Amino acid sequence: MAHYDVVIIGGGIIGLSVSYYLLLKKKKVLILEKGELGSGASSSCDDAIFLQSKKPGILLDMTLESVQMYKSLSKELKTDLEFENRGGMVLIEDDIQLKAMEEFVKIQNSHGLPVEMLDRKDVLKKQPFVRKDIKASTYCSKDSQVNPLKVMRGFLKKGTALGLELKTHVEITEIVQRENYWEIVLKDGIRIKTEYVVNAAGAWASDIGRLIDIDIPIRPKRGQIIVTQQVPSLGETNAWSADYIAAKMNPQIVQRKPKRYRELGIGLALSQASSGNYLIGSTREYVGFDKSTTYEALTMIMHEALRLFPILKNVHMIRSFAGLRPASEDGKAIVGEVDGKKGFYIAAGHEGDGIALAPITGKVMASMICGEKVIYPMEELNLNRFQNQKKNGG
Repeated sequence: MAHYDVVIIGGGIIGLSVSYYLLLKKKKVLILEKGELGSGASSSCDDAIFLQSKKPGILLDMTLESVQMYKSLSKELKTDLEFENRGGMVLIEDDIQLKAMEEFVKIQNSHGLPVEMLDRKDVLKKQPFVRKDIKASTYCSKDSQVNPLKVMRGFLKKGTALGLELKTHVEITEIVQRENYWEIVLKDGIRIKTEYVVNAAGAWASDIGRLIDIDIPIRPKRGQIIVTQQVPSLGETNAWSADYIAAKMNPQIVQRKPKRYRELGIGLALSQASSGNYLIGSTREYVGFDKSTTYEALTMIMHEALRLFPILKNVHMIRSFAGLRPASEDGKAIVGEVDGKKGFYIAAGHEGDGIALAPITGKVMASMICGEKVIYPMEELNLNRFQNQKKNGG
């Protein structure tokens, strides 16, 4: 029976990051992937590292460190990750949005995130093609972006050089806890022995959990995105509508939107890749594991894009795609060891923050497995928080 220190289930950006930081600590690592590497949400998302969408607390703190890590990762992985620190703006259209965003920015500032409010004159300086009656916007110079495909390629290339082993297109049928190790059984009968298991299966993490009789409250949330032809930059920064933030953080702001917009979680996210193509999103939909795009949603996304950036009527849309973000019940990732299942860890449920949090998740997970001190209060991200919430009537 093959024997590894750590077996990681899931070969997306989180699994590859965890593998890289474990390999740096001299662990023998195997990744098991049911499809192609990166074939889940990691290859069907935009490129944003959007700090302004993070609630102050552990996720914002971890994202700030992740951004710092990204700044040196291109050199470390010897791969150009196309990391850029372009900044970001949340566009505000009326007094209700303004009041909500001013309160949110105040909280972000108090936790050390440098976000400022811009009036219409300053908005138009940075976004000359936005609708002229825009009311205001936020601006954060730290909002960044990175090419997730290049990040995965970098982790894979460096990881392979460090001894990473891979098995793709495999199906796990059993995971059995033995006295001092875990045994994983594949559909073809192959048995694998390992001291630690990391469930990094993204939207499929709950399926893996069922194999060891634990409930992992992660569901797939579909996000649809449109890609434009290559064009010159429309503005200095990437931009999001206040509705995009509201769909994630404060649904009350979008109560005035048509019911179908709210059901699909429509909110504008506009970012330009280093190639010159714009990525225009997105939706937040619970439709099971359906990865298809829909004419209805794409039409609504484009309606929002044209409403805020009328110049896009002159730009060709060349393709669209959808991805399944792994969404937990409370919107936070699940990172840590499972109580009562010694050696079984979860690193999943990042929803739309997987790209932003990949480096720090890999670093933290490697430290936890190696018994090293982690500076973050990881109990906030542990699976048992859901059980505690139920006990407390939450």
